[in-house]
Amino acid sequence: MQRPISTFAIAFAASLAAVATHAAEVKNIVIVHGALADSSGWKKATEILEKRGFNVTIVQQPITSLADDIAATNRVLAMQDGATLLVGHSYGGVVITEAGHNDKVAGLVYVAAFQPDRGESLLTLASSKPSSGMNIRETPDGEYLYLDPAAFAKDFAADLPQDETAFMAKAQVFASKQSFSAKVGDPAWKEKKSWSIVATEDRSINPDLERDMARRAGSQITEIAASHAVFISQPEKVADVIEAAARQSAN
Repeated sequence: MQRPISTFAIAFAASLAAVATHAAEVKNIVIVHGALADSSGWKKATEILEKRGFNVTIVQQPITSLADDIAATNRVLAMQDGATLLVGHSYGGVVITEAGHNDKVAGLVYVAAFQPDRGESLLTLASSKPSSGMNIRETPDGEYLYLDPAAFAKDFAADLPQDETAFMAKAQVFASKQSFSAKVGDPAWKEKKSWSIVATEDRSINPDLERDMARRAGSQITEIAASHAVFISQPEKVADVIEAAARQSAN
């Protein structure tokens, strides 16, 4: 007669399966772009990562509210087959701090990004250590924010060609005030591995603030001499950090 499988045996088998899933190679990368720019700036880094064998998807979130952007990110995560590395630039760091709780997320990478703790918002963090570029403007209805086009090159992407920054200034994605003022809950970086890229010439986020947030979270830090648009001006170096994070997330 076949003996019944004990509850303990079932639980033990399930735990082994969970460990195996977590240890699986991370091949999926989901990127959440920041405010004042769209996902197109990630084209070069995406091509580099795809040549290295990764499946890359970029969230084109609306930046209408933090809740909307988290929902947009979770929709993309739901489409991933297996463990995924979640990457956020600038305001995208706020989004991945919440969306990173998704079961498919194996690790978090912050690229010149805000990395809030519980009860913090982008605005409270930015005010704690102001950046050298302070040229944010309101739309006429007072509901959205944008970067003064005349200051875009200097404040956002000083290490990019002028014709490129001129177009980016015209094509920037406005951010709702609600997105910037929304406070986060328990951050995902408290339960998952994280990495942080500090852009040492950043004028949109104070580099010292980037360092402080990363140290507080226990993130592995890489410093790159670049503007806030480090993912565009230094795509190879950014891809190197993301690749290393994906490899280490599987351990």
